[in-house]
Amino acid sequence: MIDTVRAADARVRDVADGAAGRLRLAAEFYVGDRARYGRAELSFLRWEIARGVLNPPGGDPPGSPWWRAVNDRLLRDKAEAALLDDGHRGEPSSNGVRLWGEFLRGPSPAAWYRAHNASVVAGYLDGEALALAELPAERFMMNVALVRVLYAHALVARPRLALGAFAPLGGLLGDPRGGSVGFFLDLRRAFPERYPLGDLLAGDLVAAEGLLPRVLDYGVIVPRLVPLYEFAAESLGLPGVEGLISDGAPCYAWPARRADWHGPSALRLTTRLTAYAVRMRA
Repeated sequence: MIDTVRAADARVRDVADGAAGRLRLAAEFYVGDRARYGRAELSFLRWEIARGVLNPPGGDPPGSPWWRAVNDRLLRDKAEAALLDDGHRGEPSSNGVRLWGEFLRGPSPAAWYRAHNASVVAGYLDGEALALAELPAERFMMNVALVRVLYAHALVARPRLALGAFAPLGGLLGDPRGGSVGFFLDLRRAFPERYPLGDLLAGDLVAAEGLLPRVLDYGVIVPRLVPLYEFAAESLGLPGVEGLISDGAPCYAWPARRADWHGPSALRLTTRLTAYAVRMRA
């Protein structure tokens, strides 16, 4: 097991300071009948690369220690799972590795989300000290990214939670192999493609969002945040998820203020109507 862990660590270490290497290692995992499952992850990785958050510490400009650490965790868990699947001896060193192994043995949208989100959330939990060193607007973006990927998982695994009366659409909208999931996970529609964010505030990011991303965040996802995080904690086997929300508001490296998640007043009618249409029913 130790040799497998070291081999996985070495694979990530070898590509850590190069965007092309990170992208190549991420893509190598998705071959054969699982090739299309990498679509959403690789798209998000290209967004990170374009922002510069994965630049090496000595880069010009340097990248983000937090974004690098979370991506390292995702790459590392996948590398170890792939080695074990190829016949290397040992047991999974983490829950994320175990879930990636389950995905490799039986690929499905729900299995992919469980594995992917377990690795990502573990990266969040392990990297909170690094997150606190980032600018406030960046930390707000981290929470939005987490909310979106947890919601995308619910679309395929708990569609009634995600869409209420429109639950039959969940599998289609959330399938990581399809193009529609990009609407939920592609942050280019919502946030600036640069790093660092300078003097921008969280309110500036919200104000700059397009209409549809704002309706998604504040009309669809925000009203169901508490059960969404409860679902994530249960499905991922990570009780620490419950500490990432407080008083109904995301609070990862961020003060739990519900006002931050109510959306701009100009959209309140739109968001109320959207929330009503997709509301959860008993």
